[in-house]
Amino acid sequence: MASETNELQEDGTYVALTHDHLNAQSIMDRVRSPQAGAIVLFAGTTRDNFAGKPVKELQYSAYAQLALRTMQSICKAIRQKHTLQSIAMVHRLGIVPIGEESILIAVSSPHRQAAWRAGEEALEECKARVEVWKKEEFEGEDGIWRANRDGIMGEKIS
Repeated sequence: MASETNELQEDGTYVALTHDHLNAQSIMDRVRSPQAGAIVLFAGTTRDNFAGKPVKELQYSAYAQLALRTMQSICKAIRQKHTLQSIAMVHRLGIVPIGEESILIAVSSPHRQAAWRAGEEALEECKARVEVWKKEEFEGEDGIWRANRDGIMGEKIS
């Protein structure tokens, strides 16, 4: 069965939600430009622990249509603010095992400083605003759902 990818593309921005493995080269190619002197890529991966507990895997879910619009809004604003050539953001949904990517963000810019700043800002805005949630599956415990933000504990599922 083929996986479904929801995506939006407009004015030098590309955003997508997918259940497929993420491909760093593919997202870099989406932002590549002869006018760009820099491409910055951020890859967020599933780590093997959280707050000292061993993580088995993460599961992501989203309100897809709203999440895509929020992602697009973030990318458009950051593209304009930092005068980027292009920006792309892809978030993986479903189960993301240890060591695999759950998000890729790529930005291209004439100069590296703007690309660095824009990439970090895009990630922070995504974590703060995009309608994506994750379930942390710990070894030997029930899973915990939480907002997709670092350091904020979730609630146990009963």
